Amino acid sequence: MGVKGLQYFMEACHPDASVPVDLKQMALNHSKAYPDSNATLVVDGMGCLRYWYRCQAWVHGGQWQEYIHILQEFITAFTAAGVHLVFFFDGTVEEQKRAEWVKRRLRVNRDIAKLFQYIKSHNQQPNSRDLFCLPSGLATFSRFALKTLGQETWCSVREGDYEIADYALSHNCMGILAQDTDFIIYNTVPYMSISKLNLSNMTTVLYSRERLCQVLKLHITDLPLLACMVGNDIVSEQQMQRLRNIALASYRKKHGQVQGDKIYAFADFINTHRPSEGAFGLSVPLHDSEKEILDKGMCSYLLPGQKSPWSECSRTIPESACLMEKFIPRDILQAAKEKHIHAESHTVFNVLYDGVVECSNTLEDEDEVELPSQAILYLSVRERIYGLLLPAQPDCSSNSLSVKEWFVFPGNPLKEPAKVTPKPLSYQEEPPDLMALWFRTGPEVKRVQVSTLLGVFDLHGFTEDLQRFEASLIAVICLVTYIAIRARHLSLEDIDAYLSQAVCVRFKSFTDMQQIRTPVVDPRAVQLGSLFVRGLTYLLAANSACGFPFQMEELMPWKTFDGLLFHSKYLQSHSGCPNEELLEGKPSWMSLFVSVRAVVLEACRRRGISVHSQPRRLQYSQARPVNVHDLRGERRPQLQSTACLEFSQQPGGPARYQQGYRPRPTHSNRGRYHLAPRWPQSQN
Repeated sequence: MGVKGLQYFMEACHPDASVPVDLKQMALNHSKAYPDSNATLVVDGMGCLRYWYRCQAWVHGGQWQEYIHILQEFITAFTAAGVHLVFFFDGTVEEQKRAEWVKRRLRVNRDIAKLFQYIKSHNQQPNSRDLFCLPSGLATFSRFALKTLGQETWCSVREGDYEIADYALSHNCMGILAQDTDFIIYNTVPYMSISKLNLSNMTTVLYSRERLCQVLKLHITDLPLLACMVGNDIVSEQQMQRLRNIALASYRKKHGQVQGDKIYAFADFINTHRPSEGAFGLSVPLHDSEKEILDKGMCSYLLPGQKSPWSECSRTIPESACLMEKFIPRDILQAAKEKHIHAESHTVFNVLYDGVVECSNTLEDEDEVELPSQAILYLSVRERIYGLLLPAQPDCSSNSLSVKEWFVFPGNPLKEPAKVTPKPLSYQEEPPDLMALWFRTGPEVKRVQVSTLLGVFDLHGFTEDLQRFEASLIAVICLVTYIAIRARHLSLEDIDAYLSQAVCVRFKSFTDMQQIRTPVVDPRAVQLGSLFVRGLTYLLAANSACGFPFQMEELMPWKTFDGLLFHSKYLQSHSGCPNEELLEGKPSWMSLFVSVRAVVLEACRRRGISVHSQPRRLQYSQARPVNVHDLRGERRPQLQSTACLEFSQQPGGPARYQQGYRPRPTHSNRGRYHLAPRWPQSQN
């Protein structure tokens, strides 16, 4: 991210511009210089996700308790060093960066396709970080996780990098912790690397814009022009190709071709074509399109009160313009913005202010024919959420509002957004009063809030049935029921895997989770895991739109889901393990599972969906022999399985994993099982 090739230039060509720093000592120095303020580091949350997610398992849907533990260690280390942290997350994608956003999302889609090819070939998660993909929804859940851990967390209403640079400068912060060379270009506080951070001794690398300017013989106010000529997220290399060619040809004529010569060439070009006194811009003639894009790019780096010698523009940031202010009460708009800024809600601000919603990549198999993409599966949920927030006919005509969606999924070229029309809840004659949902209190309001949220997920009429369950289990019931109704290819084994892990995860500690192992990785289970976790983000959006009938903390994945645990339950369930073993021989867990399962199956029945037992007979050619209890990371000899999983050694070849089906024990409550699958062999 940021300026193309600038980090490589600083590290490889001029390593003296990359300064090792001791954060603890920096904090002490800052506190001495400014005794009335904290030594504050502003953290670019989006740029830290890869550093934070160091869990060994990542394809299964996320190891959320482990992730919380990692975040807590991160916070503890900085607190001990005397550093106060302030976290920022991107709350929107500015249209001037849309092209770059699309380019990256399509690239990640190609990586995900390679990932699924690897899983199908090797039946394991790749060891190489080349195919590493962040779990779905990680950015969304990270900001809620940090708030849960007591951290100051903000969500941007415009370009996130700009808000970080502005906040850090205006609050006299010690520095910015990120991985984005745009922070070298902004004239703000020092920028330090998250990727170089060593938590054990609290050291990292500071990328010095002052030393970079010394090397290139530039002023700090020249850096925005340099960034635009080199290429960044706003100004592409192609748009400046004519000027780039001129600069490179001139430099190489004088100096030949050397390492890093592009950066040198553009700096030399800037110095050669400085404007005369009182003038603005390059002295070389520019095409109108070049001048326009350069002005736009340079202006994006100017913080409030700053000016550029290269452009007459000055950055003025208007208040967030709201597309819906003619139709939505001011109190609603103000509350939506405040909740968004303080990272307390999800999606609502984007719908009301921008009318644009984005969803990044999800681990989905482009060859999967039974399971729809999450973007398509949850479309009805989003239509209903938009229907709660927006008027159906805002101008008393047949015209209706729509929300532009940039949703990434296999086969979507992202050439333009999809326009989604808000839809009312089908069982209500009139939409609920948003003012009442958001600002009134009392038992009746709470009942309406809950019933409205349940209606978004096809569970209207189940308010009374769900009263006995805690919010985290209601979240699971909502999602599993909705997936079963909408996907129509969920088997009883799939539902049992979802629900048994949701029950078990409530009683397992972080240490317990660390012990879980699975013998193989199943591509369908990977997609089912991602489908559930992505569904949690829509649940957060629905909860926000309905006035928060549930505490957001109760709807988080560390309360409802663990990727490895789900994967192990999926393999066990499809191998024919009785429910008693899925619930690890715990009667109280079994009782809760039976109650939750009954609600899900009844909800499916009322919607005309029959859920059948369809165990999947899959073969894995490179699986290691593992006892069934290893799937849970523990050995329980007192529970004698009736051969849930069967491993056999092929002569002269690797261990071969086969899921076989044997006669069911009389105590199983699962129902019929068959010796053969109910689909063609080609889909195995």
